[in-house]
Amino acid sequence: MAKRRFHLSDEQMRALMLAHDKCKDGPTRSRYLGVRLYGSGYPVKEVVDITGCSRTSLMNWCRLYSAQGVEGLSDKRTGGNRARLSPAQLKEVEMRLHSYIPAQLLGHDAASVNGQFWTVIDLARGLERWYGVVYQSLSSYTRLLGLCGFSYQQPKKVYKSRSEVKVAEFEAQLEKN
Repeated sequence: MAKRRFHLSDEQMRALMLAHDKCKDGPTRSRYLGVRLYGSGYPVKEVVDITGCSRTSLMNWCRLYSAQGVEGLSDKRTGGNRARLSPAQLKEVEMRLHSYIPAQLLGHDAASVNGQFWTVIDLARGLERWYGVVYQSLSSYTRLLGLCGFSYQQPKKVYKSRSEVKVAEFEAQLEKN
């Protein structure tokens, strides 16, 4: 059985406890707690059960703490789909959406009738073509349309077999009665 090399001094324990108490970010608090428990001699299985992390993550946290101290354990994830496009690219997308209709930029690939209105499908095709960006969720495209100043519009139901002449005749007949 390997002998544990990672041990914390009383001063390091106090620093981790203080950082844990002041921290409001859940993932970072888990890191502080995991390193403190492991460094004070708790078995790995117990620390993993308490913090909900994997053994690999716990060992990585301990390495980070050894190299960078308490600051190294803070959560540095930025996450989110928005990170796939830079602010300049977002401005460019907004300009394209307001300056052109889908038919002008996508041609026959436009999803709406006559390629007149921007849809989620059109935006997805455009982003993939222009930047190679594909989001996992359609709601990300909807959100991006909203950021660009577009709102959701329910399309009007119109039957293709509808004859405007017959509708006018029907309405005229209704007025007569």
